[in-house]
Amino acid sequence: MKFLDQVKIYVKAGNGGDGSPSFRREKFIEFGGPDGGDGGNGGSIILKAEQNLNTLIDFRYQQHHKAKKGENGRGQNCTGKRGDNLILKVPLGTQVFEEDNKTLLYDFTKSKEEYIAAVGGKGGLGNTRFKSSTNRAPRKFTKGTKGEEYTIWLQLKTIADIGIIGLPNAGKSSLLAAITNANPKIANYQFTTLNPNLGVANYDDKEVTIADIPGLVEGAHKGVGLGTQFLKHIERCKSLLHMIDITSKNLLENYKQVKNELKSYSSKLEKKEELVVLNKIDLIDEALLKKIIKDFKKNIKGEVFTLSTLDKKSVSKFKSKLIKYAT
Repeated sequence: MKFLDQVKIYVKAGNGGDGSPSFRREKFIEFGGPDGGDGGNGGSIILKAEQNLNTLIDFRYQQHHKAKKGENGRGQNCTGKRGDNLILKVPLGTQVFEEDNKTLLYDFTKSKEEYIAAVGGKGGLGNTRFKSSTNRAPRKFTKGTKGEEYTIWLQLKTIADIGIIGLPNAGKSSLLAAITNANPKIANYQFTTLNPNLGVANYDDKEVTIADIPGLVEGAHKGVGLGTQFLKHIERCKSLLHMIDITSKNLLENYKQVKNELKSYSSKLEKKEELVVLNKIDLIDEALLKKIIKDFKKNIKGEVFTLSTLDKKSVSKFKSKLIKYAT
């Protein structure tokens, strides 16, 4: 399934049905009088958040959505049938914006939440409604009102407990595959991950949702590399897991580069709780490893953890550490 996190769609609620101007016409009934029923209300467009969706790709292929109109009223005081609502399922974390793509209308943060994007039109009144003591045979009736119609933007911001960040090829996807049920693409080249991947890690009957964010290169906040396209997916994460390839020549410089991109995009990202992970320790001998860790910790305020995604014991120990950062 392809990933799409922004799309523009047109929604049109159904029009209300017209009221009926009918008069009762039956044998042996001389003064039948008015019996026109009301029109049915038009259907509304409803957006509903679903936990098991993670892309807006379905809206790329169908961008116009219309609900059913209400039926017209009929004789014998029969009210027209109400138009069916049209329910559009969107991923949890979707934000709804006006046509300018700036004015926020609604933000889905809970599964099964619903938002009425366009309200259906009201059904018209039949002539029975206008019968009175002074007007026994009214011919007046009203037409149904038009349903609302809008052009709106849908933007998806991934909701996860922990977001994995770092430079390309730091081992983010390998970690996600090792500790969750996700199957991200893994290869030994930059930008293997082109879309955010979600996975769920289980430990001691607790679940932690983890998002693997595509690598952040220098200038990402300006659109370099995969740019700001995916920086927004970090905003909703409770905490960040900053992965660094321990075999890199300058660990501190790599760390600061990613931190600067987060700060340049949003000051809120810089303030999130962070766990720094030095990955691929299986590629360094023990004596050099201790020296690298010691030198690196001198310049880092937060907690530093070492890891090898190929070592099951190392991965298991790391999963227990994640629970702290997810609550």
